[in-house]
Order: sequence, then structure tokens, then C-alpha cells
Amino acid sequence: MLKIFKYLKWVEWRQILVSFVFIVAQVWLDLKLPDYMNVITRLVQTPGSEMREIWINGGWMLLCALGSLASAFVVGFLASRVAASFSQRLRSLQFNRVESFSMEEISRFSTASLITRSTNDVTQIQLLVTMGLQVVIRAPIMAVWAIMKIAGKGFEWTVATGVAVAILIAIFAIVMVFVMPRFRKMQKLIDNVTRVTRENLTGLRVVRAYNAENFEKAKFENANEDLTDTQLFTNRAMAIMMPIVMTIMSGLPLAIYWIGAYLINTADMADRLTIFSNMVVFSAYAMQVIMSFMMLVIMFVMLPRASVSAKRINEVLDTEPAIIEGRLTEGKPGLKGEVTFKNVCFKYPDAAEYVLQNISFTVKQGETIAFIGSTGSGKSTLINLVPRFFDATEGEILIDGVNARDYTLESLYNKIGYVPQRAVLFKGTVNSNVAFGDNGSDGFTEDDVKRAVRIAQSTEFVENMENAYEADIAQSGSNISGGQKQRLAIARAVCRNPEIYIFDDSFSALDYKTDRVLRSVLKQETAGVTSMIVAQRIGTIMDADKIIVLDEGIIVGAGTHKELLETCAVYREIATSQLSEEELVS
Repeated sequence: MLKIFKYLKWVEWRQILVSFVFIVAQVWLDLKLPDYMNVITRLVQTPGSEMREIWINGGWMLLCALGSLASAFVVGFLASRVAASFSQRLRSLQFNRVESFSMEEISRFSTASLITRSTNDVTQIQLLVTMGLQVVIRAPIMAVWAIMKIAGKGFEWTVATGVAVAILIAIFAIVMVFVMPRFRKMQKLIDNVTRVTRENLTGLRVVRAYNAENFEKAKFENANEDLTDTQLFTNRAMAIMMPIVMTIMSGLPLAIYWIGAYLINTADMADRLTIFSNMVVFSAYAMQVIMSFMMLVIMFVMLPRASVSAKRINEVLDTEPAIIEGRLTEGKPGLKGEVTFKNVCFKYPDAAEYVLQNISFTVKQGETIAFIGSTGSGKSTLINLVPRFFDATEGEILIDGVNARDYTLESLYNKIGYVPQRAVLFKGTVNSNVAFGDNGSDGFTEDDVKRAVRIAQSTEFVENMENAYEADIAQSGSNISGGQKQRLAIARAVCRNPEIYIFDDSFSALDYKTDRVLRSVLKQETAGVTSMIVAQRIGTIMDADKIIVLDEGIIVGAGTHKELLETCAVYREIATSQLSEEELVS
């Protein structure tokens, strides 16, 4: 838990120190009130006392109360400020760390869990800091100081107060034994609710198309009930504890006055005034002690859940990205857009079998290389090794004659125009989606965007949209068709003017005519740029300079379309299943 506080800045530590000063002042002022009450009690009970002295002491009591209130305001303001800035930093740190994660780390945590850790878990820490500065510091000071004040004022009253405190501690310990495991479980259940909700929202069309609303509703209800049951258990435990605490708080003054009545009744007349005034003061201080322990109990109720949240946040922040960037920004002189795989093997973390084995090939500047094979043959995995979404387990990947691991990630990404298998668009406009990111230049001009849209065969539908290039694009591009999303994703890659294009089955949502025209224009307009294409359609890759056929992670054929028809049975089987004999030789 304490480890999370290393992310506090010095300015926040200074604010905490200032809060500490005001907390001490507040405690001192609160503990002065019974002293003035003692004096007023004596004055009231002493014949011949002047009313003026009572008013003076009452005035000091009022000033102490107002001073305590002002100190509480200052502490509350500083606590809220520290908690807000600290939680903001934790969210930023987590976001930046997740941005540097490879697919391996993302899969390890899961998207739903990362969302919960950046929202709900940070909120728990924020609540703890807000309450902690006002309670955790104040309560021990108040308890110790009040105990010192009442020390020696009555053994019987001290015993009664000690018994009340012991009962409070025992109740709290018993409750925490049962509640603590549930707090640990609660955050995981929130992850589960987030995951189920996210799945349902993103797959809403499929859910409706398959009449699976009842199934999804039942799945959500199960996750929701698990979380609710856990929360009810913890809330019930707290509900049981609070009445007991309140009973002790109400019973302690009663016990003190009952003991006081007995002591006064058995004491000499001369001592009765002293015992009475001590009883009044002791009662006030005893209540301060009980209040201090009650505040600590409230804090310890919050602490287990916050502790679990802190651990989950630290897990993200302490995770070192598997992808470590190098220092080079340029490849070897004279090489541009050349990609070489040398005996590359890859297996996913904790997997027993390799997904790719002994992959070797070279594609030079301006060439087009394509990858084809059955589902699960490793095509997408291979292509994702180039931008280092994963790192090769064995072998090396050279880009412009330099190992990809030796580049800074920014320099590596600036060489690549990547179009994923599933087109991803962001909430914004056509312009903001096409001119997305940074390619190391001074930015993209309007002409750059229009050129990229034209090459991607998107000009007609973009200019027919309301506001054209400033037309709104919904989150995930949900307000345009799949083919339109795919073409805008391709336009985004073209706009970067990269050295290497990576198309991960990026033409699958296009009709055959658009596919053919787009690739033809792309080849003309981007001459000299290397293209790496993963495809399922033979028609998409027939004109590639080299085609690599994969089968269960192994290269079973490499060459041109015509060469592979003669030499590779796997390729010929795929080709004949898609095209007629006339189309194969045309």
C-alpha cells in the first residue's frame, strides 16, 4: 500500500506537511474546549463568581470552536487538492505505461481490467487520500493527546474508557477477518462486470442478429449478482458494526456519569466539586478518544479495498514492457524500405509450440511481398513482428539493414504505414482520422489528406458526406460501412508517406472492383514503397513480386503466382478453390 505513495510529488508532500500543522492546531483547539468547560463548571458551582469571567471563558470556547472549524476547512481543501492531483497522475502514469505495452502485456491484464484499474481503482486511492489526511493523521494525535489530558483524573473512568476502546478494537478485528477477503474479490468482480458490459456493447449487432439478448442478459445478471452479493456482505458487516460503535459511544458517557455519581456520593463535601468538574472534563476527553478510534475504524474499513486497488495499480506501473527500444534512428546508407527475416521463430508467451519456424526472406525497396495460407498458419503473426507488436523469439528482423530491435520505436513506426485486419477509426472527423498521428514531419496538409483519400478510392463517399472532410466519424467508425472504414484506414497509412506498407488482410471488406482499382492506383502513386500484404484472396496478391505460402507456421512455398502454381500444392489448392482455370493463367 505504501508503495503507491512514491508517486506523490514534493509539492504535494509540502501540502501534506501544511495539513499536518493545521491538524495539530485543530486538535489543540478541540482539546482546549474541555479546559474552558472545566473552568466554567467551577465558576458556576462556586458562590460569588462573577458573570464576566463566565462570559470570557465562554468567548474563548467560541473562538476555539471557530478556529477548529477554520482549520478543518483548510485541511479539507488541501486534502482534496492532493487527492485530485495524485489520482490524475496515477491515471496518466497508467495510461502512458499501457501505451508502451506490447500485445503480450495487454493480453496478460485484459482490456476490461486495465479500464477498471484506471478508473475505479484510482477512485479508491483518491478517497483514501482525501479521508486519510483528515482522519489518519488527526485520530492518533487526538487519541494520544486526549489520553494524556485525562491521565490521573480517575482510575475508574480510565478503566471504563479502556474497556470501550478494547471492545471497539475487538469488533473491528472480527469484522475485518471476514470482510478483507471480500474486498480483494470485489475489484476482480468489477473487472468482470466491465468485461461483460464491454463485450455486449461492442457486439450488439451480433447479439441482436442471433436473438441472444436473453443469453447476454443472463450473463450480465450473473456477473452483476456476484458483485452485488459481495458488496451486500461487506455492507452488512459494516451495518452490524456501526450500531455497536454508536452504542459504545452513547454508553461510555453514561458509564462515566454513573461512576461519577457513585464517587461524588461517597466523597467528602470538599472534594465533590473537584470530582464533578473532573467528571465533566473526563467525559468530554473520553468522547474525543472514542471518536478518534471510530475515525480509525472508518479508515480501516476503506483501507482494505484501497490496498487491493493500490496493489492492482502497482502491478500495471511495475510491469516493464517486453518491447525495449534501441537508439538508432536511421538504417544503413543506401537502403530504404528493405525488410529481411533471418531464421525467425516465434511462440507466444507461455506457449509450448512455435507459431512460426525458420522464416527467412528478403523484400527490397519498391517490391510487393504477399503472404497467404490457411487460417491459423501464422500470416498475421508474421506481419505483426515487423512493427514489433511482438518480438521474435529466435532469429532477427532487419529493416534497412538494421535489426528492428535497434531502432527507437518512434523511428521504426515512422517507416511503416500499418493497416490492421480490423479497421480502427477514432471519434472525430474524416480529416482527423486520415491525418492521424505523427510521422516525424511538420504535420499533414489538406492536400496530403485529399491525396490519400483519392488513392484509397474514398473521395466520392467522403465528399458526399455532410461537411465532407470535416464530417463526423463516430467511435469505432460505427456511422459508416465496413468497406468505407477499411478505405479510410488505408488512406491513413498512405497519408504518412511511409517506406513500408503493411496490409494485414486489409482488402477483405472491399468488393473485387474497388480492390483491384485501389491496388493499381496505390502501386502507381506510391512507386518505390515496399508493400507487405496478408490476404485470403488470390486475386489480391497475384501481381505481387513474391508470394510466400505458410502452412502451420512453416514456409511451404515462395515465388511468383505462376511459379507457385507449378511448384506448391498448398498454393495451387487455394488458387483453384477461388479462381477458374482461365482466371489462374490470365
